[in-house]
Amino acid sequence: MRPRRSVLYMPGANTRAMEKARDIPCDAIIFDLEDAVSPDSKASARHQIGEALQTGGYGDRELVVRCNGLDSPWGAEDVMAFAGTQIAALLFPKIEARQQIIDILDLMDAHGGSNKPVWLMIETPRGVLDLRLFADHPRVEALVMGTSDLVKELHAQHTETRHNLDYALQSCVLVARAIGKDILDGVHLDFRDEEAFRQICTGGRQMGFDGKTLIHPTQVQAANEIFGYSDVEIAQAQATLNVWEAALAEGKGVAVLDGKLVENLHAAEAERIMSFARALGGHKSGGEN
Repeated sequence: MRPRRSVLYMPGANTRAMEKARDIPCDAIIFDLEDAVSPDSKASARHQIGEALQTGGYGDRELVVRCNGLDSPWGAEDVMAFAGTQIAALLFPKIEARQQIIDILDLMDAHGGSNKPVWLMIETPRGVLDLRLFADHPRVEALVMGTSDLVKELHAQHTETRHNLDYALQSCVLVARAIGKDILDGVHLDFRDEEAFRQICTGGRQMGFDGKTLIHPTQVQAANEIFGYSDVEIAQAQATLNVWEAALAEGKGVAVLDGKLVENLHAAEAERIMSFARALGGHKSGGEN
């Protein structure tokens, strides 16, 4: 299990921001070569990300590069530059079909990335509707909602509650859970409105997302809190496992904790929480390669 509560986009053209990211307590960083980089800065951003990765210092943060699509003038060069590096995965925009994944993996494999996983951006109506047809590929590790592009593609409007995206978001969470992939919620653009951000994070957590993609360091703390587990929740999970294991040792199929029945499904959820806590306990914030 890999904690992905807070996944921070970092513009590849902004060297100062990439340096500061070494001290930001996010779980993962996406070095962005796509939306956050202008066409005339693509090549230099690619080079700057390479230098940042070579310098290191990001601790145990999961490092991902968002490439341009292979249908763009820059996508193939992005893949060739990073497929064989130490990054955890490559992220690709506007995935709608299995053939796109095959083309991406063929290019990655040809440039030293034969074992590297991919993350997929889901940000179009076809991507949402056909997700179950392609996202189960074994090299696909995580799904990332691109809610800004999805709103545009739907001819919809941004709302405070995102109620108009409920069907699309929940559909993608259902697919992710059915095929065993992590899924990350889209960005919240108004990073100055912390209350609104926390409400959106809470809604995403309640819907089942594993974490939140972020555009600003000030969003990290709330994402870590809301998509993580408190000390109380972890202690409750451990207590649940304790009574469950004791019940099994006595040949019982149920247990009781604080006057409530504990069954197999409760024990399975408790084990998932404890696995998350153990993974987070070994997660270093930074200061080392």
